[in-house]
Amino acid sequence: MPVQKLKQFLDEHGVKYVVISHSRAFTAQEVAASAHIPGREFAKTVIVERDGEMAMAVLPASFQVDLDLIREATGARTVRLVSEAEFRDRFPGCEVGAMPPFGNLYGMDVFVAQRLTEDETIAFNAGSHTEVIRMGYADFARLVNPVVIPMVLETA
Repeated sequence: MPVQKLKQFLDEHGVKYVVISHSRAFTAQEVAASAHIPGREFAKTVIVERDGEMAMAVLPASFQVDLDLIREATGARTVRLVSEAEFRDRFPGCEVGAMPPFGNLYGMDVFVAQRLTEDETIAFNAGSHTEVIRMGYADFARLVNPVVIPMVLETA
């Protein structure tokens, strides 16, 4: 889902948002810095497999995913990180590793870190390594209906 398709989806749902263009960056911390967004406020999307099904874990760029916390919070038997090679075809039109946290558009559950719910806005990759979307967290929650869990440990 390139940025145009995501923007169309947001427009159809009456969501106000801002697109921020930035220099090419690949890690969530680099993207946050390039877009002048604090790492705690930039949401990175990590693909996990929970009991054999892919899902999105959405957490602040400055945090590290804790697979045991996800397993415990969701009641899963197993949770593991999924490699880019395993998920690259699940997000047509998106650059690998830059998928937006809209798992509902890709047939995936979304688990969001409690910390991200504490801000009025959420910012995330818009399908490319050069564009970020910032929008209200309430609109994100309304459209995605994520499960909120305490799944992260701060690393920076």
